[in-house]
Amino acid sequence: MNGKILIVDDQYGIRILLNEVFQKEGYQTYQAANGFQAIDIVKKDRPDLVILDMKIPGMDGLEILKRVKEIDKDIKVILMTAYGELDMIQEAKDLGALSHFAKPFDIDEIRKAVRNEVAVNA
Repeated sequence: MNGKILIVDDQYGIRILLNEVFQKEGYQTYQAANGFQAIDIVKKDRPDLVILDMKIPGMDGLEILKRVKEIDKDIKVILMTAYGELDMIQEAKDLGALSHFAKPFDIDEIRKAVRNEVAVNA
């Protein structure tokens, strides 16, 4: 299995967990702790999929999503949120996000969602 995944979350533990899970699945992974790092990685490395936390200090998930889609409208985005802001989730889906997972998420569910989306790209 191949494919490039960018994990964007300001929480170090979540980035490390997802990084390990997806590296074991055979993906090339990238990590970003904030929106500026995420945008740089998208420009340089063109990931197939971005796993994006909605609540990030500085540049929030919606702003990151808008900028990612401006760089490459075909990049797939899966959201994570610890909050139940349905309006924000709907706006993100309107901007092109595929799905969302509430934290704490089920690792098998997010793994399956990534596998389904990246397989479509391959």
